[in-house]
Amino acid sequence: MEVVSSGTANNLPDPEEEKQHKAFLWSIQEAAEKHTMQIGVSACGATAVVDVLQALGIMVAPETADRMSEEELGVRLCSESVLLIRREDVLKRITTDSPLSLISDHQDDPRWKTLHVEGCSAELGGFAGLFDLKAAGFVDPILVAGTDGVGTKLKIAQACNIHDSLGQDLVAMCVNDVLAQGAEPLFFLDYFSCGQLDVGVASAVIRGIAEACQMAGCALLGGETAEMPGVYGTGEYDLAGFCVGAVERDALLPRLGDIQEGDLLIGVASSGVHSNGFSLVRKILERAGLQYSSPASFGQPGQTVGEVLLTPTKIYSRLLKPILRSGAVKAYAHITGGGLLENIPRVLPKELAVDLDAMHWRIPAVFSWLQKEGGLSEEEMSRTFNCGLGAVLVVGKQDAQRVLRQVQAQEEAWIVGSITHKLPGAEAVVIRNLEHSLKAGPNPSPDTSAVQNGAGQIHSSPRRRTKVAVLISGTGTNLQALMEQTKKPSSAAEIVVVISNRPGVLGLKRASLAGIQTRVVDHKLYGSRSEFDSTIDRVLEELGVELVCLAGFMRILTGAFVRKWNGKLLNIHPSLLPSFKGVNAQKQALLAGVRITGCSVHFVAWVHFNSYYTADINTELNLMAIVFYLSQEEVDAGAIIVQEAVPILTSDTEDRLAERIREAEHRAFPAALELVASGAVRLGEDGHIIWNQ
Repeated sequence: MEVVSSGTANNLPDPEEEKQHKAFLWSIQEAAEKHTMQIGVSACGATAVVDVLQALGIMVAPETADRMSEEELGVRLCSESVLLIRREDVLKRITTDSPLSLISDHQDDPRWKTLHVEGCSAELGGFAGLFDLKAAGFVDPILVAGTDGVGTKLKIAQACNIHDSLGQDLVAMCVNDVLAQGAEPLFFLDYFSCGQLDVGVASAVIRGIAEACQMAGCALLGGETAEMPGVYGTGEYDLAGFCVGAVERDALLPRLGDIQEGDLLIGVASSGVHSNGFSLVRKILERAGLQYSSPASFGQPGQTVGEVLLTPTKIYSRLLKPILRSGAVKAYAHITGGGLLENIPRVLPKELAVDLDAMHWRIPAVFSWLQKEGGLSEEEMSRTFNCGLGAVLVVGKQDAQRVLRQVQAQEEAWIVGSITHKLPGAEAVVIRNLEHSLKAGPNPSPDTSAVQNGAGQIHSSPRRRTKVAVLISGTGTNLQALMEQTKKPSSAAEIVVVISNRPGVLGLKRASLAGIQTRVVDHKLYGSRSEFDSTIDRVLEELGVELVCLAGFMRILTGAFVRKWNGKLLNIHPSLLPSFKGVNAQKQALLAGVRITGCSVHFVAWVHFNSYYTADINTELNLMAIVFYLSQEEVDAGAIIVQEAVPILTSDTEDRLAERIREAEHRAFPAALELVASGAVRLGEDGHIIWNQ
């Protein structure tokens, strides 16, 4: 606790008067410490507490002061001053310039210091704060300002008596908006209004704001506290925040002229609901009959509903500032009120749209719960909530992987879609597989259960993963994507073997380097396809395989094999089935003149081949040709699990299109594997997909 008088050297009180003043101020400090208010206090000419308050701009009528005890006045002094003493350099100036400084043991505690930002200047008790843009290093800056609140999330915080996280929500909502213009947040101001000031609540909120400003890299320049009896009920308060940032003129976002078809979208994970949609959330909770103290089925073990919902909004400024400065990001959308459907179009040219695939990012369990309990449609979900994406970046294809790696170094992020041409009357945002992703929920956590040993200690019991085999014939690029996915702790699948029908291919080396056992079953060594398939089947049975992925496997499997593994065989094809089946799918798409193609992951269909075996064919090659010719309408058939669209550009060649489709395959195949391995998707007896709730 630091209490300071600003008497001058020419007008100092006599020693006895100074002693009395010090004793009186220490009594204020002791009263404040009863309320755990270890903060800096500036007392300009502190001949009395009333003078202190008035010096801080807090008017107290004499008759009111007469009715208040020293303790009450002290608490009022400290509670108001916490909103003014915000900067390390101010604290230093006070302790240096004031001859009556009473230095606290806590003055160097970093919890009570806000981040110093070059160019920021604040005077205690002044009418305004100052910021020198030149001192901050800007050459040709444009100022960017944003203001926001935290909405009815306040009601939940007040009901739960959890107030310290709201400061981060407030700062995040403002700072993340300013970032959308490419601006670096410089300083922040807050407004706290209430019916009757509760010192503990106010200190928790303001402390949260100060800590959040430090997280955001901006200065807390000032604020206002308004105590308005009759306007707010007991325990009620409201918050508003104001952020000012700056950006060099040539770095302003969005760069609408640079955004084009084929650009990719990088989604940055949200922490949950953030600070929008809470009026609807509260209605759903009421309908479900849940209390904020109820255990949260959609949270971590031991969390209550209130604790999950009050998870603070993520602040993206420190993460994104260096990435935005690099010039690789063409646009940044902060996903706030209006959700994905309304916020992404705010940074796009009118003639362009986005195609998102919800299978490509993790949707937190709270959204699946809200959708199910509230009976919400896909449109309601995507127009109200962020659905797991707190920010979306638009980047060129050539920069996408580099930017993605930079973001993933600190946050969870994914390539979630691409920029497409917007047809007249069409929606600006198309989200595929959202309902399926919400029903499937997030990937199960690796430690979903626990067991207790004889000593009474709790040990995590890892969830059993589905054993997967991958069949290949070549380089194994799709295999690599599957291996990277299954390495994640959250994956529901485990690749136990990679089988190739050709020795020495690169895919086998990839598997060996990843520590996965490999087998070679050379088809040339077998007299018939059935013998070849039977050998593969024995390997699968030997290793307890439950699911088989065909990743560039250049063999046609027999009907007997497909029947046995029906519902457990996954294949990927480079088109949006049922269009362009068979070979040369990219060439077929270009010749057809369509504007969009893509890839499809599907269950392998059971096709009757019995009649074909009666032909007098001696060589395997001829048999394969006849089977393909007679059954070509059934090739690449089967229930579709995941599809990803790829736009066809006017400059596309067959090779360029094939390359972009391969990139889509590397996202779609792992997503489909997770759906089937986790049990979220299965093949019904009628050959159609069944989505499990």
